[in-house]
Amino acid sequence: MTAGARITIVTRTKNRPIFLARALDDIFAQTFQDFELVVVNDGGDPADVERLTSQRSDAERARITTLHHSESVGMEAASNAGIKAGSGEFVVIHDDDDFWAPTFLERTVAYLDEPANAAQSGVMVRTEIVIEELVEDRIEPIRREIFWADMHQITLADMLRINRAVPISFLYRRSLHDAVGYYNEDLPVVGDWEFHLRVLSHSRVGFLDGEPLAFWSQRPESEGHDGNSIFAKAAEHAHYDALVRDEHLREGVAQNGLGTMLYMSRVLAEQEELIRAQQRRLDESLAKLDHVLERLDALNQTLITRTSVGEFLKKPLLLARKLGGKG
Repeated sequence: MTAGARITIVTRTKNRPIFLARALDDIFAQTFQDFELVVVNDGGDPADVERLTSQRSDAERARITTLHHSESVGMEAASNAGIKAGSGEFVVIHDDDDFWAPTFLERTVAYLDEPANAAQSGVMVRTEIVIEELVEDRIEPIRREIFWADMHQITLADMLRINRAVPISFLYRRSLHDAVGYYNEDLPVVGDWEFHLRVLSHSRVGFLDGEPLAFWSQRPESEGHDGNSIFAKAAEHAHYDALVRDEHLREGVAQNGLGTMLYMSRVLAEQEELIRAQQRRLDESLAKLDHVLERLDALNQTLITRTSVGEFLKKPLLLARKLGGKG
């Protein structure tokens, strides 16, 4: 471990050596090198992790601390273990399957070092989703798309609706944990979103717009260790999303009473009823339109049939006229 490193990078991994190899290459290719790396092997085969870290140079190995968990403790507990094992002024979670632009660390640290941004607890960056698939021992990109392309700042209001960031995109000050605590280890999923809510409730977070500096790897077709929890555990995401909202709602009610919540619930119920009424009117209009189209189609078929019969009856008359003309 590098004493006094400015950044602690935490990489969570479990039985994904192909991705971990890419992650190590990505981390050590950064233009900003004042960091320490904590690799948290959360219940995976230690041999794969040791093999890959041992292949790094002596200087790089000196900056790596590896934590092996004999059994998985979950993503959030793994994050907390890695954070506490380091001492950097800044912290960032670099999962084994995600990656950065080479200047990610340089630009995010420079942003937080600016005196004008001293009050900001961290900074998030423009992120690109990279859809990939594993082909034997290769990672093959399929397509790319910008994550929240319409987002140009990070706000609590937006984060309340849905998670607008992923760990690979967020470098923050270690002091945040003194103010808001660590990742919630009771959450098997959505822990990063719940942490973001607490962070934004405490202070502002900056945003580096422009070209993507972070890349979120997704594999919708992969299962097991190679899959993404957002796909493999979609039902769990919905379940714990609701639990997080309910927990924070209870805290708000305990502090401020039910008055505001009762009023807002009534307003939302009225809005939902308006939406349902509008949907009913739309459904009725579509049903009427379908009926009109069916009648027009039937009328059209009738006209076609009559025209065809008329043409059939005209043919003998025309033939007779032609024969009569020859006589």
